[in-house]
Amino acid sequence: MPAEREVRVEAVASVPWEDVSQVFGTRGDPARCWCQYFKLANRDFETSTANACAGMLREQVQASSPGPGVIAYLDGEPVGWCAVEPKMAYSRLQRAKVVTEGSRQEPDDASVWAVTCFVVRVGYRRRGVAAALLRGAVAQARGGGARVVEGYQVDVALRPKAPSAELYHGTMSLFAAAGFVEVARVRTDRVVMELMV
Repeated sequence: MPAEREVRVEAVASVPWEDVSQVFGTRGDPARCWCQYFKLANRDFETSTANACAGMLREQVQASSPGPGVIAYLDGEPVGWCAVEPKMAYSRLQRAKVVTEGSRQEPDDASVWAVTCFVVRVGYRRRGVAAALLRGAVAQARGGGARVVEGYQVDVALRPKAPSAELYHGTMSLFAAAGFVEVARVRTDRVVMELMV
């Protein structure tokens, strides 16, 4: 099994778009969403096609450096994605119960960044990719002026049979291992965690 140190993480704006496309793939939730769920109103998301969402992400990547996330590589192969941006970039997140009832931070504070989504390709899971992505996301947030990074995790100790499709927020144990601390528990199995950077 490859060691975590073999996973390389890059800002999405610095990698070929083909690598991003390979990570999101052509099937399943990532291929439908392209990390637009938290950026679009419900009606807009429901009526958007996968191609439209992919186009939106591509525009967001091209509009800013380092871009709205990081890409992981294992032995040169693009294997994962993590979305990280100032929390203000996620309009739907601002209305989500997990944030409105759980976050200790002001909603319009540009120094508060959020990690909202992980994608790790099938065949590359349980190899340290998500941990490397989280470290890369925190580093990108820190470099972008973040004061605090928030996450909205699933506590798999209380929900051990949660399918991988429901773990795109990341797990509580993953964030705890990276130094994040629990600040609120909105539901029994959903927590808000933060890291002061």
